[in-house]
Amino acid sequence: MMATGMSDEAQFVTFALGKEVFAVPVGVVREILDYEELFRIPNGPDYLLGLRDVRGQGVPTIDLRLKLGLSKTEPTPSTRVLVLDIPLETRMLSLGMVADKVFEVIPFRRSQIEAAPEIGVRWSSDYIAGVVRRDEGFVVIVDLARLLSSGDTALLSVRNAA
Repeated sequence: MMATGMSDEAQFVTFALGKEVFAVPVGVVREILDYEELFRIPNGPDYLLGLRDVRGQGVPTIDLRLKLGLSKTEPTPSTRVLVLDIPLETRMLSLGMVADKVFEVIPFRRSQIEAAPEIGVRWSSDYIAGVVRRDEGFVVIVDLARLLSSGDTALLSVRNAA
């Protein structure tokens, strides 16, 4: 079956932050890289780990764990950086996002994706595009554009342009 824009399925990259499983649309993932130390940016917010050279481009890299109010990422051999191109209203934001582990690319049927619950979730449901129930638990689909407030995107874009 050919995948089309009208498909009943959407492809997602799943990854772990601690014991929680998250997903982002495969279309925003440019590449997945091994973790390496970053060029630290002075006076940046705590979740902004620094800049990473990605094929000659300085890409700001965030610790999604800190952005979501979890403990700081402690890099392991499984730690990866997802390099993302996030479409915003007026531009494209290139961003690195640290994940404890990347699992797979997986299709979810649109009918599987439930609305974000209003209670019982540690994170603001504003950041959640939906959740998918699986035998192992839930997969939380992150809305990256909403996760990064306009202040965040302005800061990260300035860093991107540098």
